[in-house]
Amino acid sequence: MQPLTLEDQTAISEAIARAEEKTSGEIVVVAAIASDGYRSFALLWAALLALAVPMPLIFATKWPVEYIYLLQLAVFFVCLVLFQWERLRFALVPRAVKRARAHQRAVEQFLVQNMHTTKGRTGVLIYVSFAERFAEVIADDGIYRKVPPTTWEDAVGELTSHLARGTTTEGFIRAIERCGKILAKHFPPGRVDTNELPNHLIVLDAYGRP
Repeated sequence: MQPLTLEDQTAISEAIARAEEKTSGEIVVVAAIASDGYRSFALLWAALLALAVPMPLIFATKWPVEYIYLLQLAVFFVCLVLFQWERLRFALVPRAVKRARAHQRAVEQFLVQNMHTTKGRTGVLIYVSFAERFAEVIADDGIYRKVPPTTWEDAVGELTSHLARGTTTEGFIRAIERCGKILAKHFPPGRVDTNELPNHLIVLDAYGRP
């Protein structure tokens, strides 16, 4: 994933501001480079491959046990080093695990960004994790009383489609516009509308750090 430029981030922030002008709801957008480092999978696969070494050598060769043991250690450490390559390590992680980790991080960010503290409980989080090509929209209780969770599926679908094509900024803007229209329909702006949450894009690393 190419890092979002300052121009990209500004365009996304402006889209959030435009959407919030028409609603009392709050939209927060979080983009994570990854939702996890998955380093435990590097260790797991290195161990599994190393464990597979002795058996065929014991039956197919007359090597001393000491040689086989040393080769097993070598395989483990070589694999462990190779699996530090991020692209290879991510390829070893099952898709279901990546989606589960990304969803977990999205829920965490909903709380970290204080989405649940808005007046009227009308916060909406748009969360994207680039490494997993994962997107999710999470709305607060006040919104779910009027808007079912399936309402956000089109926004998520369009966003993930843009992620796959590499048009990330456009995907964010389209998703923000879709969410903004839904919020404007059910939660129009009040007479005094306070901006309770930040409008700028929040970018995180694989460990949830800005």
